[in-house]
Amino acid sequence: MVTKHFSELTTTELYAILHLRSNVFVVEQHCIFLDPDNNDQKAYHTLGWMGDELVATTRLFDKDIIYEGYQSIGRVANSAKFRGIGVGKALMNYSIQECERLFGKDAIKIGAQLYIKKFYSDLGFEQSGDIYLEDEIDHIPMIYH
Repeated sequence: MVTKHFSELTTTELYAILHLRSNVFVVEQHCIFLDPDNNDQKAYHTLGWMGDELVATTRLFDKDIIYEGYQSIGRVANSAKFRGIGVGKALMNYSIQECERLFGKDAIKIGAQLYIKKFYSDLGFEQSGDIYLEDEIDHIPMIYH
């Protein structure tokens, strides 16, 4: 895996990120939403490759960019072809380590889709609020201390 600031991404890498996120969030989840939300430019992006194929990605944000008082990991996407073999867990563990490396050791807040709450809980995230609806999908705020 590799981490790059938005300004360091090649057009090929950016295209691969947007392609994977569209496959996961729009096609798989049947969710119509505007993925390019003008936050990509503020983020570091993790890229997990298998050969020439991007199979996993996240966005990493320093404190106060997405959530006041917290670092954040978002747009967690893992290719359906590579689920069930530990890619998602490796991606999140890497993302947590990269937040610490880039921004210092601090609490990380995420907006997790409710149906994968256990996945994030197993990584050490704790629910920190009530269920809310985002793009017609139930989410919960979770914090990693």
